[in-house]
Order: sequence, then C-alpha cells, then structure tokens
Amino acid sequence: MRICLLVEGSYPYVVGGVSSWVQMLIEGLPEHEFVVYSIGAEMKQRGDFRYNLPKNLVEVHELFLDEILALRAPSRNEKPLTPQEKVCLYELVVGNVPLDLDVLLGIFRSDRMRHDAMGIFMSADFFDIIERVYREHYDHLPFTDFFWTIRSMLLPLFYILQQDFPEADIYHSVATGYCGVVGGVASRVYRKPFLITEHGIYSREREEEILKCKWAEGDFKSVWIQYFYNLAGLAYAGADRVFTLFQKNADTEIALGCAPEKIAIVPNGIHMERFAHIALKEEATESGIVIGAVVRVVPIKDIVTMLRAFFLVKQSIPDAKLLIMGQYEEDPEYYELCQRTIETLRLEDVTFTGSVNVAERLAEVDLLLLSSISEGQPLAVLEGLAAHRPFVTTDVGCCRELLYGEGVDDMGDAGIVVPAMDYEEMSRGIVRMAKDTPLRRRMAEIGYERVKQSYTYEKFINSYRDIYAREKRD
Repeated sequence: MRICLLVEGSYPYVVGGVSSWVQMLIEGLPEHEFVVYSIGAEMKQRGDFRYNLPKNLVEVHELFLDEILALRAPSRNEKPLTPQEKVCLYELVVGNVPLDLDVLLGIFRSDRMRHDAMGIFMSADFFDIIERVYREHYDHLPFTDFFWTIRSMLLPLFYILQQDFPEADIYHSVATGYCGVVGGVASRVYRKPFLITEHGIYSREREEEILKCKWAEGDFKSVWIQYFYNLAGLAYAGADRVFTLFQKNADTEIALGCAPEKIAIVPNGIHMERFAHIALKEEATESGIVIGAVVRVVPIKDIVTMLRAFFLVKQSIPDAKLLIMGQYEEDPEYYELCQRTIETLRLEDVTFTGSVNVAERLAEVDLLLLSSISEGQPLAVLEGLAAHRPFVTTDVGCCRELLYGEGVDDMGDAGIVVPAMDYEEMSRGIVRMAKDTPLRRRMAEIGYERVKQSYTYEKFINSYRDIYAREKRD
C-alpha cells in the first residue's frame, strides 16, 4: 500500500514532537510504501533533512510558502468566474463548510493557465467577493488593510491548490491546516480515503500564536484567527476519519464542527526498551537536584516561564541545576529572549544542550519539567515516564491523563500538574518533588507502569496497521 503523509512545518526539517511521530510510524510499518508531502515556510530548508529517512519512505515532496514571493500578477484576467465559482470562493473566504470541492478544484486545476493564484486575486470578480465579505462581516476595519490581509492569507492557499499531488492509496494528514486542506483535495482528485491525526488542536495553537504576535495588530488578529479555524473546518469536512490522542481533544474537535462519528482515539506510543533501563539516581540529594526538560526552544513551549520558575526554585535549593535538552536554532529571536531572561534574573546553572541523545542524557536528571502553553500527547512526557522520571507539567493537552491517570487507570500520580504560565505554582511543584525523594521514587514507578500498560510503540503501530487495512479503497 502507498500512503501519503501530509505534514506542515515539521518533518523532516524539525526534530521531536510530530516529526518523531512521523518517523516512528513509517519505521513501524515497513510493509507499506510512504510518500511525504511537506509544506514548509522557507525555501532555504529545502533538502535540510534532520532524520535518516527510512527505506520505505520513497519520496519527499517539498513545497515552501515563500515561493509565492516570486509570483507575478498578470496584466489582466480576461476569463471571469462563473456564478457557481463565485459562490464557492465566497464560502471559502467566510468559512462556510462543506464547500463544493469539485467546483473549487475546477477553479484552480481544470485548466492551470486559466486561473493562476495571482490571477484569481487580481480579477474583478474576486475583488467583488472580497468587497462583499468586507461589507457583511468586517466593515469596521479599513478596507485597504483588509484587502491586503486577505491577500496575504489566501495566496498561499491558492498556490497550494494549484500544485500536483502525489498519487497514493491513502492520504493521511498530521494537522488540519494547509496540509489538511491538501489532503481533502488530493483525496477528491484521486478518489482515495483521507485521514487526519490531530496531535494538538491546530486552529487553537495558531490562535495562541496570533494573539501574541506583532505582525498582526488589533482587530486584524481576529481575521487571521478565523481564517485558521476556517482551514480546520475544511479539513474536518473533507476527512473520512479523524484520529486524535485523547478524549479532551476529541471533545474540542466536535465543538469546532467535526462530525462525532468520524472521530476515534489512538494514543501515542514509545519504544519502552530505549528508556526502561534508566533507574532513578541512587545518590540524588536535595542539594544536588538536576531538573531536566526535553523541549524545542520555541515560544509555544514557554521556556521563559520555565526559567522564571527555576529562579524561584533557586531561592529554596541554591545548588539546583536546569538542563534544557533540545534544539534552539529553530527560533533565534526566542532563544535570544531566553538568554536575556537568564541575564536579567542573574540565573546560574542553566544549560542549553542543543539536540542530544535523550536516552543517554535522562540518566543525569532527577525530575523533568514541561512548561508548554499547548500540547497534544507529548512524546517527551511518555519517554520521561518510561525512564523512571517524574514530571511537573502545565495543564495542557493530556498531561492530566499521563500524570494522574484520568480516564486511564487508578494507579495514582506520576507527577504534578500546574496551570499554564504560572511559574510560582510550577516552582512549588518542583521544590516539593525535589525535597521528597520517596515521593519522586513512587511517582516514577507509577509513571513507568502507566506507559508500559497503555502507551507502548507496539500498540500504537498495530492500531495504524489496522486502520490502514480497514480504510483502503480498491
């Protein structure tokens, strides 16, 4: 069977998280042939793969959104949109689903020279559509700014819709953004099933990023946020099945408009054997406590809150150390913010290791920390628990399920969950655990047993083996 995995902003350029999930899935199903369709931000990433590609990964198709900068507007567009096409594009802009995908495909794909991405946008017909959307929904905003905002949002999507997609037996997207729309379109083109596995809730994560960003201001933030919710709606509508990692995510997907009957839960799984040999440090003492974090240094992981919490920890445990294990090149500006935070707080004993062999470095730490403001079912937590390391995590994704066993088992607590961005509560959780070795040991054993029982690699792979066999169409 030939399976096309659709990814966005992750594999094979970024290590960890969803990328690790993709690598594990491909490696675990050697009987299938995989193709990856990867949507990235910048062409400079082309070919810069951070993984050794498995033998059964036969193709990587790379598409970069900054390619649209090379597009040139035609002098004029003499081929107007049909009334049906106008209705379809209006519904696309305002977010009405389900769309008539056959009409949408006809606009961009029936004759590639008829409607190119820039040509559509510069047509009088599409200008009329934007003007109508503005009058009905956004007339409190300056029209010129609104027009160029809509252009910035839709040009990447229009460009993507023009592309050729690899032929496969199943299309499987790891998110509901651009790659989710591609999955729905490719599924319609080749009449094959389309699956989504949503790790975090893509539209919610984009909302959190936009609320904090500087490139969108004031009420235009809401325009961008609504756009990403619209993309999610398109993806849900086009999918045959939607898989997620835990019930809280499923409930959110239903609230966002995904049909409940499409949704099923398939937890992540990890290679227990990579970590099971790592025991708690026998010589660990309060004064020499080492706190670890396996994490990319990017805003959504909220390393700044982690550093502030560690500052308070140092007031109680002066010799404590913080080891941040993960790449920091992805967002240089955020890494620089972290360094300035360290300087401002005059923090000592903080080490950024960069990318490392996690299984080797976990032996150095006594407890682990996750400070994210958004997560799905973090592999870093599963791996840490498999290594007999208890956690302090923020209350995001399914961390309550992983640490407290909510909805899973009644074994007890494998760590402490605190509110997101609350560095004071985070520091109290760390100090409590650091000063109580028997508590750490008890939590460590519970976490190990929970992963062994419910989150193994074998269960994860067998679930998708069965899914692919069940969903394939002849």
